[in-house]
Amino acid sequence: MDLELEGDSALVTASSSGLGKASATALAREGANVVINGRDEERLAEARDEISEVATGEVVTQQGDLTEKDDIETLVETAVDEFGGLDHLVTSAGGPPSGAFLETTDEDWYQAFDLLVMSVVRLVREAEPELQAGGGGSIVNITSRSVKEALDSLVLSNAVRMSVVGLEKTLSRELAPEIRVNAVLPGSHETSRIKNLVEAAVERGEFGSYEEGMEARGESVPVGRIGDPMELGDTVTYLCSDKAGYINGQAIVIDGGSGNANL
Repeated sequence: MDLELEGDSALVTASSSGLGKASATALAREGANVVINGRDEERLAEARDEISEVATGEVVTQQGDLTEKDDIETLVETAVDEFGGLDHLVTSAGGPPSGAFLETTDEDWYQAFDLLVMSVVRLVREAEPELQAGGGGSIVNITSRSVKEALDSLVLSNAVRMSVVGLEKTLSRELAPEIRVNAVLPGSHETSRIKNLVEAAVERGEFGSYEEGMEARGESVPVGRIGDPMELGDTVTYLCSDKAGYINGQAIVIDGGSGNANL
């Protein structure tokens, strides 16, 4: 299916690795010009080279910290300066540290809110005029399935990420019809974090091989495996496209059916 994104401009945050990188890859493969972002310039350059191998659009890097307002302003400015405008914004951010409620401090809560919520607030605030100037566009927020179902030892993610979905739903009404806003809520995907966890388990002797460890992680998933990051990236790209023109204000779980929530 041709998603008709060729020549569009997209900004994808936290995209030097993981699900953000997969989303940037899928967009660039469909012909969109993409600004990718991360804090580590070396990793960012490596991601650009990897994405460029499959891209039919242009890929530009912009280093920046999502908790810094000035860096967020620069990210949007880079997309506009490089590509002449902005059509799609995909927000992603690293997860807050794990831990139980009684183990968290006030500082932990403020840092999680700044990273997960205020980054989206500031990005949308900066991007909205540019999206409007181009005749409209799309925003997709990558969050977590912890929004739908609280996960053990992830109190910060469980509580704070819900604010992103509340914001997404509000924006889907306030910015419509010119700008559609949706969220994706991923479960386990084979990102570098999962890979590191499995490799560490292999070193401890819990599994005989990496493949055995990955198979074990997928046993509780109805489809029989954990996700490929590109599967999420493809969904994000579809939501950005006009093919998804009647999808707005939705929080879509992408977890292979592993969650227990009814809605």
